[in-house]
Order: sequence, then structure tokens, then C-alpha cells
Amino acid sequence: MREVVSDPNFVAYCGLYCGACGSYLRNRCPGCHENVKAKWCKVRSCCIEHRLSSCGDCADFPNPRDCRIFNNAVSKLFGLIMRSDRAACVDQIRRLGMQGHADEMTKRRRQTIRK
Repeated sequence: MREVVSDPNFVAYCGLYCGACGSYLRNRCPGCHENVKAKWCKVRSCCIEHRLSSCGDCADFPNPRDCRIFNNAVSKLFGLIMRSDRAACVDQIRRLGMQGHADEMTKRRRQTIRK
């Protein structure tokens, strides 16, 4: 099993931290940026199309909750079940940068900021 390490390359497009995800740590997933099978993820597709490293770089939606791609039905359900606040993750990326977000999530050993 992999160790949780701070690496900005493990910050998913939506703000989750793949470096602390159970699937990544058990070698079941390469992480968001390397997961070519994740074509189903509209957030990932949008960020790739607009050449953004994450939703934290999006100037069109200062509040990611206003973006219909970021704040879709599936993400709302995921957030409810997992008690995940991806918008708080995006806000943290904007405040601390990618490395700062990776550092904070590594320190917490968390994939997301809890609601």
C-alpha cells in the first residue's frame, strides 16, 4: 500500500486529493489526472478542455457551486453520502495554491474537506 504524500499532481480537477484516496493508495487508480478511463467525469473533461489544472483556476465561476458542471446531481449525491465539500476544497486551492492544498490534505490524511 502506498503512503500519503504531499504532491500537487495528486489534486483532482474537482479539488479532491487523490493522494489520500483509498483506491489510489491500494494501487487501484492512478489518480484523476492520469486516469484516462475517467472520460465519464464532466468536471475532468471541462478542466482539460479549458486547460485548467483544477476548478480553482476557473475565472468563470468564482463560486464553484454556481457551475452546473461542478455542481451536478451526481456530485451532490456523492457529497451527501461521503459528507464531502468539494467546493471547500476548491476554495482552499484558491487560498493556498495546489501545493498548499496538497500539504493540508496530506497533513489531515483526507481526500476531501468534510461538510
